[in-house]
Amino acid sequence: MSIIDLKTAEKVAYLTIKSPPANALSSKIIAKLDELLTQIEKGDEAKVIVLQGEGKFFSAGADIKEFTSLQEASEYETLAKNGQDIFSKIEHFPLPVIASIHGAALGGGLELAMACHIRYATANAKIGLPEMNLGIIPGFAGTQRLPRYVGNARAYEMILTGEPISGKQAEEWGLVNRTFEEGELEEAVRKLAGKIAAKSKPGINRIMKLIPYANTSQFKEGVKKEASLFGEIFGSDDAKEGVSAFIEKRAANFQDK
Repeated sequence: MSIIDLKTAEKVAYLTIKSPPANALSSKIIAKLDELLTQIEKGDEAKVIVLQGEGKFFSAGADIKEFTSLQEASEYETLAKNGQDIFSKIEHFPLPVIASIHGAALGGGLELAMACHIRYATANAKIGLPEMNLGIIPGFAGTQRLPRYVGNARAYEMILTGEPISGKQAEEWGLVNRTFEEGELEEAVRKLAGKIAAKSKPGINRIMKLIPYANTSQFKEGVKKEASLFGEIFGSDDAKEGVSAFIEKRAANFQDK
């Protein structure tokens, strides 16, 4: 069974993450996403992409268990850079990517959604970056993209507390475009994608090139530094304790070292 399903209808490509129960973003899923994006880009069937998750969640985070197989800081830094590169590919993709968020977009799941160009969510979705609860930090450019949408003060609050906000709160803060009730999200996303797909593809491509110019020149430096510090933090005792506690479903006992 495919870990990401690709279906195209009426010039809309639907990418569905299929990794129950949480749609956790393993390196295999991220690599498969990269592969399918390349396939879509080379083809001529789609003008817009919808990214969604099957089951209860959009994506509840990165695959934490996979982290335990790594040993060196350089390995963690490489993991972060790989994710950052593919999420950057989404952000600079020649077609718009719509994130359809239900259930939860946490950690890597939110970082993936933030790389998309438009975010629609259910009002009760849980949205946040809980990495600090595990003694680690975001590694897929979350520290750089979140402030863009919610401002520095709210980004500090969300990341340092590790507490999620609701989809409705995310809408009020500008993190998602619009929110809907559970049964209305899919149709709303379909209608939005249809409106975009009705436009001229050359025009779409040029808009996708132009809007990123509004981003600051500091972004590339920021994500590079994030990957470095992501690798650095994984060498700490607290990171090992936090990840172990998460896997063992217990409270972490941080020693601040």
